[in-house]
Amino acid sequence: MTWLVTGGAGYIGAHVVRALQEAGLAAVVIDDLSSGHRRFVAPDVPFVHGSILDGGLVLDTLRYHRADGVIHVAGFKYAGVSVEKPLHTYQQNVEGTRVLLAAMHEAGVGRIVFSSSAAVYGNTDQDLVTEDTPKSPTSPYGESKLIGEWLLRDQGVATGLAHTSLRYFNVVGSGYPDVYDTSPHNLFPLVFDALVEGRTPRINGDDYPTPDGTNVRDYLHVADLALAHVAAAQALLAGRPSRPPTTSAAATAHP
Repeated sequence: MTWLVTGGAGYIGAHVVRALQEAGLAAVVIDDLSSGHRRFVAPDVPFVHGSILDGGLVLDTLRYHRADGVIHVAGFKYAGVSVEKPLHTYQQNVEGTRVLLAAMHEAGVGRIVFSSSAAVYGNTDQDLVTEDTPKSPTSPYGESKLIGEWLLRDQGVATGLAHTSLRYFNVVGSGYPDVYDTSPHNLFPLVFDALVEGRTPRINGDDYPTPDGTNVRDYLHVADLALAHVAAAQALLAGRPSRPPTTSAAATAHP
């Protein structure tokens, strides 16, 4: 079984590729290296240098490697920057997903795991967030991820595409010494860069309802996230639904 991993040379994508290999599943990577690194992809993994906006390249890759499914990690992932560059964000995340789905349909590939985001919920005051919590994204990035879920949903209704969307946030850590977070916007790189340069890491905000006034965030280890992507892929291969039946119009998974 072979899975095409879009963005597979990036921080999250490279972890997904290695988790696939450890689960006995083959992987193929397509990445434009705008934020990923060729060195993150092992020599034994086929690598295609290009953009998912190139539908012909995606189609050729799917066909040549006889992909059984796609794990779609590629995208512009910076929520703050997306406010300054909304058109770029929509091009990469919405148009890129549309082009990918069109190529999948033409190639007869009917399974996709979508790396979505908890940004689709926006700012919620609910203590417990579920898949059916109302969606109210507050940035073009969050909006683009929600539109991506809609594209999968509608393609599923139209063609029977099997799909799962994983909504996660605040990813940290590393599962391998040679694969790590290089984003200039993420917590660990910011903290370690400051320490290496002899600066005190900056904490934003001092008026939150916490003991010291700073905000509290939950974080997910990237290796656990990679395993979740593989579990979702395996569920799709087995024809299992990824969540109980629902009447919600915003369902994130279908058998």
